[in-house]
Amino acid sequence: MSRTIIYTFKDQEKTLTFSYSQYRTIHEAVAAAEGIDLREYLKMEQQVEAVSSGTKAVRDFRDSHFRKLGFGKITLAKKENRGIGEK
Repeated sequence: MSRTIIYTFKDQEKTLTFSYSQYRTIHEAVAAAEGIDLREYLKMEQQVEAVSSGTKAVRDFRDSHFRKLGFGKITLAKKENRGIGEK
């Protein structure tokens, strides 16, 4: 099932359709949409994850890296509850 990502890139708000079958995280999806190569970042993220004792260090590293790339908020839009038979 696909979801919608709402994100800000260089002070411009954008939306993107996202599916976990294509990307591991919403951050990878928005970077791909903007044409940003994350290979080096993903290697460094694995190293931070290997040496840190919790998820906070990885999250802080990710958030600061994406801010440097020009991203603002990156969130999933709320799910819409639809009745049976509605599209």
